[in-house]
Amino acid sequence: MRFYLLLLTLTLAPAVACAQQQCGGDFGAWKTALEKEAVADGVGERGIAAFEQAKINPEVVRRDNAQGVFTQTFIEFSSRMESAYRLKHGEINLKKYADVFQRAEQQFGVPGAVITAFWALETDFGAVQGDFSTLDALATLAHDCRRPDLFRPQLIALLKLIENGTVPADVRGAWAGEIGQTQMLPKDYLAQGTDGDGDGRVDLRASAPDVIMTTAHFLQSLGWKAGEPWMEEVRVPDQMPWEKTGRETRLPISQWAAWGVTDRSGGALDQTRSPASLVLPMGRSGPAFLVFDNYDIYLKWNHSFIYTLTAAHLATRFAGAPAYDKRDPAPGLSPAQMRELQTKLDAKGHDVGGIDGVLGSGTRAAVRAAQERLGFPVDGWPTAKLLAAL
Repeated sequence: MRFYLLLLTLTLAPAVACAQQQCGGDFGAWKTALEKEAVADGVGERGIAAFEQAKINPEVVRRDNAQGVFTQTFIEFSSRMESAYRLKHGEINLKKYADVFQRAEQQFGVPGAVITAFWALETDFGAVQGDFSTLDALATLAHDCRRPDLFRPQLIALLKLIENGTVPADVRGAWAGEIGQTQMLPKDYLAQGTDGDGDGRVDLRASAPDVIMTTAHFLQSLGWKAGEPWMEEVRVPDQMPWEKTGRETRLPISQWAAWGVTDRSGGALDQTRSPASLVLPMGRSGPAFLVFDNYDIYLKWNHSFIYTLTAAHLATRFAGAPAYDKRDPAPGLSPAQMRELQTKLDAKGHDVGGIDGVLGSGTRAAVRAAQERLGFPVDGWPTAKLLAAL
């Protein structure tokens, strides 16, 4: 899921770039050229022998070309993803591997609750890791001319993993090349793979300690700040400067408190914490969260706002927080209405990031600009009233 949702946010590379990016054309000739590059990059006989067996997988191309759009609201998505099964088994695993989680936090600064949330969302703790040949998947995507600059380095990293015996040549995973229980791409596996069980190898498919330690190492490499928060659910007043909300605006806790923001129970905010942003995924009448610097690490893991907000909140659940208050947000727009809204915003000169029916970052920014121009509360949540006003 991590890389699948990330791919939804990437601009597709034009086919005219193929010559520069060494993609497309005869697959055999392309493989010969890539083998030379891999050898020059340190891949030996075992890695090259494995690569010689790589094949194009048409199903990978089909999935890559037909990725669905992300149309669920935060409440819809998080309610489904923060399931009773995941909450139960997350608690079980936190206890079962308590010593490993303790080592991971001591060494890399990442709390067990954060690691466990990604472990749950990515593969249900290893239950659903994908059954695609990783070698075929990455060879297919690297040969294709949509994003060869993204996948070619991942393919060479996979050959290195095969060369050094970290993974077998027939390793299987997700269709976009992720491997293991927290869906690591080969370059990350190679760079941050950490032996958590002391057996001398890093097995991200079968060893929970390896998964825990490697995921912590990876999050640290993204910039995780040890001992600092990532998210807190809050309550917002009926009136405040809504234009100051949104992830892009980070303010001292004292300022949010001065505007009437409280903790979930209505108590005072902890003003010793670092500056934070107030995010309202479904507008001023829906759930409300303060997010801190560490929340940005979630966005480096995955670019989807709804996914990352869910992952961050699920981590707070594993850290002891209750379910969030859904409150009573105004009804959102259907995909057809969202496309109509985007069309109108685009006609007025706003960059919505494409007419796709998805409330992405570009559309949210355009909605906020339109709300401000029309005198609406600037909370980034598109409603039928806003659509009608446009």
